[in-house]
Amino acid sequence: MLRDIDEENRETVTKGLALSYKVFLLLFLGFILIVVGMAVILVTSVFYGGGSVSGGAIIFIGPFPIVIGAGPDVTWVVFFSIILAVLSIVVLLVINRKIRWFGE
Repeated sequence: MLRDIDEENRETVTKGLALSYKVFLLLFLGFILIVVGMAVILVTSVFYGGGSVSGGAIIFIGPFPIVIGAGPDVTWVVFFSIILAVLSIVVLLVINRKIRWFGE
């Protein structure tokens, strides 16, 4: 009986480590994508210069997003930010469902 509990705990820890590794890998890849994106923007601004600047952001307070934007192309930036916010919520829900499924 004690041996069965030990094996069950080992399986749970192994699944938890695999999941935490995947989450860490996703965070690391996201950070790398941000750095690469900033480098691409820097290089294109140096080569092409004279462009316009637009910016946008989404701030989540609970389930309510606050969208902020400035510049001539603000509608596209805000639209893209909203799409990214919806995708991030969907990914969060999917990961939460998988964690619950593996936990049971």
